[in-house]
Formats: sequence, structure tokens, C-alpha cells
Amino acid sequence: MPQKPYFLITIDTEGDNLWANPKEVSTKNASFLFRFQELCEKYSMKPTYLTNYEMANDDVFKKLGLDIIQRNAGEIGMHLHAWDMPPHNYQLTENDLLYHPYLIEYPYEIMQQKVKLMTDCLENNFGIKMRSHRAGRWSFDERYAQLLVENGYQVDCSVTPFVSWRYDKGNPKQSGGTDFTHFPNSPYFINLNDISSSGQSTLLEVPVTIEDTYGWANRLAFMFQKFNLIRRGIMYLFPKKWLRPNGRNLNNMKSLLQHCIHNNHMYVEFMLHSSELMPGGSPKFKNELTIQKLYQDLEILFNEANRNFVGCTLSEFYQAFLGMNKNATV
Repeated sequence: MPQKPYFLITIDTEGDNLWANPKEVSTKNASFLFRFQELCEKYSMKPTYLTNYEMANDDVFKKLGLDIIQRNAGEIGMHLHAWDMPPHNYQLTENDLLYHPYLIEYPYEIMQQKVKLMTDCLENNFGIKMRSHRAGRWSFDERYAQLLVENGYQVDCSVTPFVSWRYDKGNPKQSGGTDFTHFPNSPYFINLNDISSSGQSTLLEVPVTIEDTYGWANRLAFMFQKFNLIRRGIMYLFPKKWLRPNGRNLNNMKSLLQHCIHNNHMYVEFMLHSSELMPGGSPKFKNELTIQKLYQDLEILFNEANRNFVGCTLSEFYQAFLGMNKNATV
């Protein structure tokens, strides 16, 4: 263990308010990321911007990303939304922009093309090798992990322990997202034959920090899996604790930091969407007032994190993990 655990900031860097299923995706939120980057640097934090296709091609974000890379003040990684990036000659559903199908629902050859194209786009635009990744809509499987290895990625952070996305549909004719309920909640090198277990691959999984406070609620929700409104109600009343701001959970996030320190976790992983840093860019932060409250919470959280954690990017954590596990095979 290091003298202090690591504080990882991961930002899903994508278009504006994608929850609204826009027919044309805008990227106005890119101009709001400068304020966030300044806040991170104020508290010695180094965010990893996991970037999708529209943001990778946004001139404002490219300016920010190139500056961050030059100053080693953060990292640019990959985030893939399969439904609104090339190749556009293949539609999985009657309306991919409406349904947001998961990459893992596409034919394998389309998966290959999209991962390669997205990787090349980012590497060409930012002039560095892509090392870090998070799947769009948390959809992940063994084929996807293999493609990441083939394209030179070292770190994935798609796993949400204790959380199942099985009931969140992509293609309405398929079975939903990935069930991470029984996945590890600590880092491990992925077994490419079973991504829920450790193996000998070169891809390090760094799960999002989540505390399953009401484990029994999972079992109750499963009993009502065919009754979607009841299931969602149970999960709303008895939520898991994420290191993810929603405007009302500062105390939960602070207690989660203390929980991880008390239990000697080697890291915590914060996450947010880039559009949540812009007024009206998401359902949770609809106006300037809610954004101001968000930044007040972030100031408090990052100040506490600065006292008890070491800020680093996902790629830097990968190197630190190797140092702590000298017998790891890579």
C-alpha cells in the first residue's frame, strides 16, 4: 500500500444531455470543462477524460485535452458510444439514436471496426497512445476486453460492482446490459475467458467505487424483476453509494471516502459525465443554481480527498499497481 490511497477522477466525456436521446448531438459542454480542470488542479487531482467520438472531434475539447497532456495535468482515454459513431452503414435497430444499443449487441466485426476507429481517432487527434477505457452505458464482455487488449489498452473501468444493468435495454430485442452484481470491487487483471475473474491478461480492471449499503434490497428487487416500476422504486428508496455527485449526496460521498480509508482500500474512483458540469446538460443539473451547488460539493469533497488521498490518472494507477504487485504478469 502507498502512504495514502489513490483518488481517481473519471469523466465520461460526451455530448450534451444524451439522456434526452437527441437526434443531433451537440458538444457545448466542452467549454465548461475548463472550470472543472482548474478545480482539480487546485486540489492536486488529475482527471481522466474518457472521451467519445463527438467530443474527440470538438475543437474546444481538443484544445483542453492537448494542454492537459502537455502539462501532464490529466489523461485522455476512450469512451465508446456505439450508436452515434462510424461506421454508419450498419444500423442495429430501427432507430439507434433512440435506443442507444450497447456495443456488445453489435456483430463482432462491427465491434472491431468501432473500437479500432475510435482508438485511431483519439490517437490522431491527441498524439498519444490510448491506454484507458470505459464502455458506453457500462456494457462489457469478454469479446470487448479482448479487443481492448488487441488495441493496446492497459486499464478498463467499466465494472460497477453490485450493480446490474440487465433491465436497462439497448436493442429492445436483446437481453439488456451487463450484470456486474457478483464482480470484484477491487483491481484485478482480467481473465479474457471470464471478465468477472482475475487472469493473466495485460488489461487491469479498476472497478468504480460503490458501496452496497442495502444488500438485501438487491434480493428484493430481483424478486420483482418482472415488475419494473416496483423494482425501480426499491432501488430508488435503498440506493447504493457511488462516488458520483447528484446534488444531494455530499455526506454519502464523504462517508464513502472514510469507509475506503478505514478498510484500507488502495484507491477510490469518482465518476461524472462532462455534460453534468453544464447547466441544462443533464437531468440532475438543470440550471446555474444546481451547478453552483455541484461545485460547492466538489470543493468540499476534493479538499477532503486532498488531505487523505493521492491524485492520479488511470494510467498512473496502472503503473502504481504494478509496483505494488511486482509478481503481476503483464
